[in-house]
Amino acid sequence: MLNVPSTSFPVPNSQQRVSAGGRNKTPLKPGRSLMDWIRVKSSSKDLTGLSGRIIEVTEEELAKHNKKADCWICIRGLVYNVTPYMEYHPGGEDELMKAAGADGTQLFDEVHRWVNYESMLKECLIGRMAVKHASLLKELENTIQGFQVHASGKTGKVELVLQKKDCTVWKSLGKSLEGNNSFVKCSQRGHYYRKCRLSSKMDVSHNTRLFCFALAQDCHVGIPVGYHIYLNLTISGVEVVKPYTPVSQTLVSDPQQTSGNIEKYIYIIIKIYPNGSFTPLLDNLEIGDNILMSNPRGCFKTSQVDEVEDIFLLVAGTGFTPTVKLLNHVLNSSNTLSRKVKLIFFNKTEDDILWREQLEKLSSTDRRFEIQFVLSEPSDSWTGCKGQISTSLLSESIQRSKEDSTILICICGPNGFVEQADRSLEDLGFSKKDIFVFRE
Repeated sequence: MLNVPSTSFPVPNSQQRVSAGGRNKTPLKPGRSLMDWIRVKSSSKDLTGLSGRIIEVTEEELAKHNKKADCWICIRGLVYNVTPYMEYHPGGEDELMKAAGADGTQLFDEVHRWVNYESMLKECLIGRMAVKHASLLKELENTIQGFQVHASGKTGKVELVLQKKDCTVWKSLGKSLEGNNSFVKCSQRGHYYRKCRLSSKMDVSHNTRLFCFALAQDCHVGIPVGYHIYLNLTISGVEVVKPYTPVSQTLVSDPQQTSGNIEKYIYIIIKIYPNGSFTPLLDNLEIGDNILMSNPRGCFKTSQVDEVEDIFLLVAGTGFTPTVKLLNHVLNSSNTLSRKVKLIFFNKTEDDILWREQLEKLSSTDRRFEIQFVLSEPSDSWTGCKGQISTSLLSESIQRSKEDSTILICICGPNGFVEQADRSLEDLGFSKKDIFVFRE
């Protein structure tokens, strides 16, 4: 599944960020968007430099192609000429060059193992890595004598034929040997996608919608606080996925009233970019249309906030979405009567503020919650806070309820916003353990 952005991901002024960890995005040149790469792929140009020939590549040959102007990379035994893709890669050329002329499988798995590189680089396929069958077969014969071994010189596949010691019918398959463990950690698994149906769609702001997706009958998916999912669409024959953080139907929900539906319906706030490659297709979905949705991913733990006295949420635009379920959790969980929660919400204009009425209502009805709106391009009538995130602004806005109170500051927004917030908080003396960043 291809995760190539339009121009850059997130596109300019996007604030969608999820999970922790993540990688940096590099702004791409004009004409290097997802649709531009798809057009290049579909142009019948020779992207391999081999006039369509598929070859076997030795380690020595692979190592020769280690420059930006001539870059081959191996992923799971398949070799690709990624030279023409360099300028389209959202992680930048330097990220690809880390695996130039070498096996990039481990690096690929660490960054985005869920991406369907075979679809993304199909037209760049050089061939397979050459397998040294003679030495392999000799090693097999030394270790598994009595087995029949068949090796294919073209595909590199090895087939083992096991012979029964006694020619009788087995009553069982026996027991696994100690140490044979088939368990795979969630972080190491590929994405499982399920079909969901668009149940409803409503405006949240002038360019943002609240989508409600219904799961299949008898299907229940619990999405933990701070976790995200991936939506999967096929664009011009290429699978494209984007991450989004599900929210609750409203800002603060009654757990008893919503518990029966919370796992059957997935709500997602999505900003629509008219010139984007992905969100316009989402916006054009009709009620009843289906889309593929992944299993949830993330690493946020609610234990991080359960014993904290002061919680500050620094968010920009749709970076607000991870805080919706977080607010539900911290305000509805037990032993929170003395807790202080403050949301500092950065936007360009008043029209960009998501769920403003709900936030103001919550602030007026729950003394534990405080909201501060900050606008960078306010109207003349705006009387609230103005400007952009800075050390001086945060020094005034982040005040502990008492001198020794425990604190957690959560950040979500575009890279520039997150980096400035992190620098400012460091300047103000906050430690790394006081800060959690939601990233892609």
